[in-house]
Parts: sequence; C-alpha cells; structure tokens
Amino acid sequence: MKLGLRIFVAYLLIFAVCVFLPVRGILQALMTRYLESVEEPLVDTANLLAGLLEQQMAADDLHPADLQERFAHGQARVLAAQIYNLRKTAVDLQVYITNAHGTVVFDTRQPSAVGKDYSHWRDVRLTLGGLYGARTTLRNRDDPFSSLLYVAAPLYDQGHIIGSLTVVKDTANVKNFLSLARPGIVRASVFYLMAATLLSLGVSYWLTRPIGRLAQYADAIREGRRPAFPALGRTEIADLGLALRRMQDALEGRRYAEEYVQTLTHEIKSPLSAIRGAAELLQEDMPHAQQARFVGNIRSETDRIGRIIEQMLELATLENRRDRPEMAPVDVSALIHTVVESQEPQCAAKGVRVETRIPDKLTLTANEFLLHQALANLLQNAIDFSPAGGTVVVGAASDAKYVTLTVTDEGPGIPDYAREKIFERFYSLARPGTGRKSTGLGLNFVREVAQLHDGTIRLSNRAHGGACAELALPRDGAGGRS
Repeated sequence: MKLGLRIFVAYLLIFAVCVFLPVRGILQALMTRYLESVEEPLVDTANLLAGLLEQQMAADDLHPADLQERFAHGQARVLAAQIYNLRKTAVDLQVYITNAHGTVVFDTRQPSAVGKDYSHWRDVRLTLGGLYGARTTLRNRDDPFSSLLYVAAPLYDQGHIIGSLTVVKDTANVKNFLSLARPGIVRASVFYLMAATLLSLGVSYWLTRPIGRLAQYADAIREGRRPAFPALGRTEIADLGLALRRMQDALEGRRYAEEYVQTLTHEIKSPLSAIRGAAELLQEDMPHAQQARFVGNIRSETDRIGRIIEQMLELATLENRRDRPEMAPVDVSALIHTVVESQEPQCAAKGVRVETRIPDKLTLTANEFLLHQALANLLQNAIDFSPAGGTVVVGAASDAKYVTLTVTDEGPGIPDYAREKIFERFYSLARPGTGRKSTGLGLNFVREVAQLHDGTIRLSNRAHGGACAELALPRDGAGGRS
C-alpha cells in the first residue's frame, strides 16, 4: 500500500472513530437529558398537588370518587398543543396517593388498586422515609423507550409525613423527541465524516506530494535528463532531497572526473605520438620541404589538441549545469543568418553554397548563445561532409509547440554502423576527401544543448543522398520538463 493511501486510511479511521464514539455517546446521553428535563417539572407538579390535597388527607376528608371524576374530566380534555415539532393531543399524566403506611387510597390509573400495599415501591418507600422518591419502570423490557417515570412528594400534617403523592409520566414522547433529534445528529455526523474524508485526502496529498516530486526528480536524473530541483518546502523531506542531491553530485563528480581523464588521455595520445615522432625526425638532416611538412604536422596536431581541450571544457561546463540556462525570446531568422555568416570562410574554402529557408517572424524561447553554438556545430558538420560545389540548406519550421531547425547536406550520409554511436563523445567519421576526423565532440555538444532546452536532436539519411539534422525545441521553453 502506498504511503499516501496509508495516511488517508489512517486519518479516515481516526476521524471515523472520533465521530462515531461521540455521536453514540451523545445519543445515549440525550435519553438521560430528556428524562431529566421531564423529571424536573414532575417534581414541581407532585409537590403542588401534594400541597393542594394534604389538608384533605390530614382531615380524613379525601373523597377518592370526587377526585377520580375531576381527574377523568381533565384527562378527557382534547389538546392541540404544538410543541415545536411535536403535536400533543391528550393528557397523559397519572396520579396515585398512599397513606403513611404505603397503602393506596387513590389511583387515577387503576381505581381497583385502592387498598394495595405500595410501600415496597421505591418512590413511596423513600418519600415516606423523608427522602426524594422516584423510579422508572419499563412496560416492555425490549423497548427502552416504553418507560414510565414516577416522581413522589410527601403529604404533611403539622410537620409529620402522613402519606405520599406520586405523579406518573409516560416517556413515549421522549422517544418522539429523540426521533426528531436523531436525523439532525446523523446528518451532521455524515457531513463531518465527509469533510474528514476530504481533509484526509488533502493532508495525504500535501504530505506525499514532496515525496512524489523527489521520486520524479530521481527518475529524470536516471533517464539522463537535467530536471530542476523540485520545490520540497522546509520539511524533513526537503532535507532528504538536498542530502540525496549532494550525494549525487559527489558521486557524479568523481565518476565524471575519472571518465574525462580517461577519455582526454586516450584522445590526446594519438596527436602527442604524431608530434613526438615529427620532433624526433626533425632532429635529423632532411630536405627543407620535408622539414616544413613535419613542422606543419606538429602545428596541425597541436591545434587539434587545443580544439579538443577547448571543446571538452565547453562540454564539461554544459554537462555539469544543474539549472536551466537563462531563456529569452530568440529571433530564429536573425540567429540562422548570423550562424551562416560565421561559416562563410569555410564555405568559400570548400566551394559549398548555403541556402536558408526560414518563415517570417518566427521566434522561440531559448538560450541564444548555446543555440548559436549548437547550430554552428551542425552547419560545420554539414560543410565538412558536403562535396565541393554542394549545397547545404538551413531551414526552420514550427507547429503549436515546437520549432524545428534543420540542416541538410549532399554528402555520403551516415553509415549504418555509425547510427547508434554518432552522438557519443569523441566518436567521429572520416571526412570525405581528407580522411581526417574531428574531435568527436560537436554532435555530443548539440545533444547536451537540446536536452537543456527539453528538446531533441535527430540525424538521419535523406532519401536522395546526404544527411539531415533536426533540432526540435519547445517554442515557449517549457517542453516536457517535470
């Protein structure tokens, strides 16, 4: 299970428990609170009725038949009381009275109960003992809302308890109140649970997004791209990312230095051997023309070493860039004309003609200096492989996302064995006519420039002979960088 999903599930479970338990407790507590709210006015009612009847009880002037008739008349009243969402239509209050011994002398519920002993009931027993007497009895043991609430008050005569009066209240209406309250509580619980779910998703995304960015950054580096270091905030994940970047820099720097020392040593061996051989031969007596030829060889190989070192320095600077180069709008037409003008001496020396095919007002966002060098390398390559009197065409085209710069020549094209190696460092093909090779760094440099711009470089053979180089760069400089 992914970390983000684990965090989401953990938060959801925590919220579910934190919602379920309080709601369950609230629903259970509501029953008690409602019963308390019913019991409190019953205490007042019992004591008021006791105060009205205790004189008759003390004077032994209590007439149960008369009381029964009055209570029956009151209970027969038709009500139309709208208590918020509850409509009350009948009186459901009952009363019974006992003497000092707990014997029933009046009962509105069961007139036949007169004479029975209620002294064992908690409400009567406690009240006759001078304590607060109340009890709850279930009519149906399987229904917690079928309870009857009994609240008693003492009857006094000159400070002595001479009996008890109990009011009885059916709590069925409590069930109605709870039924009305429960949907609102459940709706609120569901709402908060949904809100908790969304918050869990948000927190999960917020916590794991830096990890995802760091993983994408690592994948991009593994694929050989140069992504910008992601924004990781100021969390421990950011510290981890920086530590990984420092470790990567250290490892790459060490490997990079080793590779460059090895490749530079390998590439310089050949011109150094040629220089050493020419220098040894120059120590012997030889004709002036032969001596001049060996001196020319020394100069040529010295220039080659210089070019290798210069291009390797440029390439090393380019390959070790962590951040994208500074980008700005570039006029493609002006750039191409500038590059073509810079190569005019080489074109004239070889008799190669350069044509340009550029649409008007074409621009792209790029680093103009690096793009100039990359295009110059492609043009120089095309000139080197073009036959005398040949034509090189430099063009540009665009679509909604990319601008593609093309350089085509009429040379021999790319051999099949070189297709996979053509962009490798120090790999070079012999030039037609001279048989000489270049430093093998030009096309590698172009590929680095393309990658820095999130673009691509492709070199292919043309159907009618020659090669075509296509450098595709995003118009807005964004490309597919992640």
